[in-house]
Order: sequence, then structure tokens, then C-alpha cells
Amino acid sequence: MSEPNAPEARPYHHGDLRRTLVDAARRLVENEGSAAMSLRAVAREAGVSPAAPYHHFKDKGELMGAVASEGWAMLSTVIFEATAANRSDPLAPLIAYVSFARTRPALYRVMYDAARDAESLPFVGLADNNAPYAWVREALAREQTDATTNDIELGIAAAWCGAHGLAEMAGFKQFDRLKESLGGEEPFLKAVLSHMGLHGHGR
Repeated sequence: MSEPNAPEARPYHHGDLRRTLVDAARRLVENEGSAAMSLRAVAREAGVSPAAPYHHFKDKGELMGAVASEGWAMLSTVIFEATAANRSDPLAPLIAYVSFARTRPALYRVMYDAARDAESLPFVGLADNNAPYAWVREALAREQTDATTNDIELGIAAAWCGAHGLAEMAGFKQFDRLKESLGGEEPFLKAVLSHMGLHGHGR
């Protein structure tokens, strides 16, 4: 009687290697923090050989840049969905932004660390109508129909800086009582953004 055939190893499709490595790196960042991320650790997480990452990334920094780009793409989707659901509210993209940063803090930090030395921030591409920056610009432009281009750009910069600061500080314990009195996290975020001079609808 012949022995049963041994199961064949599932072939690895090298066309998927880069995507697999980026996904593995993002999981490591979100589960263990960026300090735990190395090319060897990513290879182990992805189930490939230690040398495999070098087929697509020359070092950890390049892979972290790819993870950051993935984060910005995810944020774009979140903002797109939030804005599409409520196009009349200029706070919608900012609330989505802050909520993303609050729920994925490790990925958010990697995104900004990678963007800090770049010539342009990932969300600044005004030609890209799907970029988060463009969504904020559109929302604010509707609210400031008589503003100059510089006024709108300064307003966007102020809104983004405010949202970034709020994302960094919204988790402070000192705000717990205020959140409770306002009815929770989202009303707190809206109230803070409104006090920065941004006025949403449905407050």
C-alpha cells in the first residue's frame, strides 16, 4: 500500500510580498509599538525568511515609511466616509481625524514621524480630491465664501494644527469630568474644535 502524498507547501506569490510585509509591520506597530519593529521581526510576523524583506526594503526606515503611507491611506478612507456621510458639517473630517488618531495611536505616531522630514505632508496634495487635506479645504471653503486663498489656507492650517493638538491631548485624565458633563467623547471633541473657531452643524 502506497504512502499518502505529503501535503504540498502553499506556494508563496512574490507579487504579494511587499503587501504582506507592510501589513505585518503595521500589525507589529499597533500591537507592540514601533520599538519592537525590525526587519527580522516583520519577517517572522509575515512567515517569510529573514532575508525576504530586503527584496523590497533596504532598511527599517524605508519599511516604516511604507507603514506610514498605509496609515495615511487608511485615514483618507476614514475621512472620506465621515465627510460623505455629512458633507454639510465642516467638523466631520476633523472629528474623524481625531478619532482615528485616538484609536490607533501607535500608527498615528509612525505616520507623523515619517512625514516630519518629508518635503510635503501626505495630506497636502491639493490636486488630489481624495486627500484628507482637500476634504477639510472643501468644508472650510463652504463656510468662508468671501475669504481669500491665503485666508482659507491659513484656516486649514489652523484647523489641522488644532485637530493634531486635540488628538494628542484628548486622552488626558483632566478632561474626564468635562467629557462627562458634555455627554461623552464626541461632544467634547466638537466643543473643543468649535471653541477654536470652527463651527459644525448639529451640535
